[in-house]
Amino acid sequence: MITRRQFTVALGTLAAAGMSGGLFRQPMAATNITMKTSAGYGPLIEDPNGILALPEGFSYQVLSSFGDKMDDGLQVPDRADGMGCLALDENRVALIRNHELQPKHLAEFGPGQPAPFKSALAYDNNERNEALPGGTTTLVYNTKTGIKEQEYLSLVGTVRNCSGGVTPWGSWLTCEESVDTPADDGNKYHGYVFEVPATANELVEAKPLKALGRFNHEAACVDPETGIVYLTEDRGDSLLYRLIPNEYGNLAAGGKLQALAVKGYPKFDSRNWSKREMPVGEWLNTTWVDIASPDSAEDDLRKQGYQAGAALFARGEGIHWAEDRLYFCCTNGGHKKLGQVMAYKPSAYEGSPGENDAPGVLQLFVESADSQLLNFGDNLTVTPNGHLIICEDQYTAIVDNHLRGVTPAGEVYPFAQLALQTELAGACFSPDGKTLFVNLYSPTKTLAISGPWNHLNA
Repeated sequence: MITRRQFTVALGTLAAAGMSGGLFRQPMAATNITMKTSAGYGPLIEDPNGILALPEGFSYQVLSSFGDKMDDGLQVPDRADGMGCLALDENRVALIRNHELQPKHLAEFGPGQPAPFKSALAYDNNERNEALPGGTTTLVYNTKTGIKEQEYLSLVGTVRNCSGGVTPWGSWLTCEESVDTPADDGNKYHGYVFEVPATANELVEAKPLKALGRFNHEAACVDPETGIVYLTEDRGDSLLYRLIPNEYGNLAAGGKLQALAVKGYPKFDSRNWSKREMPVGEWLNTTWVDIASPDSAEDDLRKQGYQAGAALFARGEGIHWAEDRLYFCCTNGGHKKLGQVMAYKPSAYEGSPGENDAPGVLQLFVESADSQLLNFGDNLTVTPNGHLIICEDQYTAIVDNHLRGVTPAGEVYPFAQLALQTELAGACFSPDGKTLFVNLYSPTKTLAISGPWNHLNA
């Protein structure tokens, strides 16, 4: 978790204009920006196994691979994406892992699977009554012994489960990055969030949490104090949403869905594509606009919010709660479209009338000006020492994806480099902060990384 002490220097440097959005004036010309760098944990050492280069002192363990036989007799599906880590007891954790599978990927559900796979617990099925292959698997891992104790399918029948977020009440919110309809390959509408308890030791019934909206979801995070859920949307004209729940810890009970706006600047464009509307480091006051029809069949929530004054973001993806703020990636934001990292600090009165006079504040924390420093940041998490770890998911002729570190002062450094031609996803830490888990997208591998997290060279 990031502490206020760790951010004292960063905030003094980056927020020289103060916390007031009233100091924000005219759009700036789209000029190059200089990115700050850090030595981080030092140079990366080539991996003799040809998987992941890490700094000296760090190592990884392969916990799971595509096609491995699981405890339920099924096999590990492909396309592992977002993942959450939740404590089960003092030593054991549940890793709940998304699989970004579409109906066309039934063959990638796992080689040698019983075919067709059918279950009354699936959310949706195709015309042959086969469960749609998107969903989650759960791994039970013992951090003391370093042994994977169990692995099984925990949710199925969904489409393109991209990322999600852990909850303070012990579950994983898995999000569909899809707005398929019954006219596609299933029988139901998609574009929802589903909940998987960490304690579930078998397949759970897939129930959509419709109050969280129907849209092209990416990820979610929860303020542990208020229970408010913040949600990103993977669109070029995306919004940042929040759900103010009717009941803490019971999202099935509904709530109020809203989208973030910049106070005094309706329809604000944070993307900086053609002109620099949003400078790095300045804090802007915010407000929130209501989404009138969260369960829209027309995939128009972002249009509803924008017309009401909501701010635009460039492909909102990974989002993670820190101590008193959240961070989220905008994958192709910025003048060079290489990616941005935003920070949002909620109001002390978040979700209540008092926030009108003491609003939450939004900051462009990092904007990439160099693909060698940050290129298409996606999932992100927070290290034990308060740094960010960001997964890259760029795809070019030669895929060169990294785990990038970002210090509290906004300095960027490489933490790991992937040798395989796929993306990194699902980075998350064990509760004791000693192990970083991460997925290789396809073919699926889940790694556990350990090392001297507190020994920085910076």
